[in-house]
Amino acid sequence: MKWHHGKNRQGGFEEMIKDRKVLFSGMQATGSLTLGNYLGALKNWVTLSDEYECFYSVVDMHSITVRQDPATLRKRARALLTLYIAAGLDPEKNCIYYQSHVSGHAELTWILNCFTYMGELNRMTQFKDKSAKHADNINAGLFTYPVLMAADILLYQADVVPVGIDQMQHLELTRDIAERFNNIYGDVFTVPEPYIGKVGAKIMSLQDPAKKMSKSDENPNASIYLMDDPDTVMRKCKRAVTDSEAHILYRDEQPGVKNLVDIYSACTGKTPDEVVAEFDGKGYGDFKMAVGEAVVSVLKPLQDEVARLEKDKAYIDSVIKTNAEKAQYFANKTLRKVQKKVGFPERIR
Repeated sequence: MKWHHGKNRQGGFEEMIKDRKVLFSGMQATGSLTLGNYLGALKNWVTLSDEYECFYSVVDMHSITVRQDPATLRKRARALLTLYIAAGLDPEKNCIYYQSHVSGHAELTWILNCFTYMGELNRMTQFKDKSAKHADNINAGLFTYPVLMAADILLYQADVVPVGIDQMQHLELTRDIAERFNNIYGDVFTVPEPYIGKVGAKIMSLQDPAKKMSKSDENPNASIYLMDDPDTVMRKCKRAVTDSEAHILYRDEQPGVKNLVDIYSACTGKTPDEVVAEFDGKGYGDFKMAVGEAVVSVLKPLQDEVARLEKDKAYIDSVIKTNAEKAQYFANKTLRKVQKKVGFPERIR
């Protein structure tokens, strides 16, 4: 099932066979996106719409496995959707939508729950990690979270899913569920593959370079957030952990310096070797200043575009509305087929 997004005269979305494969990805609207999220994922998404039919979701349904302040979640969801567009994702070429606006995610999740085994969910390492962090709220949603993720992907017949190592186990489960369903009912779901393309820079914490830069880090100096002002960026870079060797080299023995080289490299387009040559004989102070300035030069245009889009409420509202309709249209194509296969009565139209 390959799709083309186009509107026909009746205002519905027509289906045309296309050669392009379907790609699905999503981000949670909890916390603020970091430089790592941008350089590692979001920046690369922009080029994918030339090659794939892309569905990019703000996965707000996933967010409520942990208690959220409702007003904050709504605000952050809109900010994330706006950021997708500001980063260069064209809402005409990509389907950018709120997960909670497409009821098919929840409907398919229930059906897939009935094809997923408790033992499979018990093995999920992320459930164990999150249960330890939120011991006072180990809810059923947290346990079946990977089934919702499977529904996210299978609903759009996604061929490929860009996933990090931490989500690979969930994608394997998605593949198992799809194959199990297909073995019973025939060729219903596309079995998704992990997207192995140009890998974005893996940016580590500025304060603990053994850990990935995270939007949930409790140390405010560990992560650079996309909306940080220039002074904050410079301050965080100056405070970044290095070592006592005083040589700028790109090697595992100097994880803090290596991380700063990766950041500078990703922001300037230079290779790590070129960066090392550029700062040969210079001290860490000069290097940190240059890294900060490179980050600021990348973030400023993004922040300016976010500010411009935030003022255009009608435009963002129209994107939310039309992209939800687009997503719902394609979700329904899969959902109706699945409902028929499992034996639900047909709707009288």
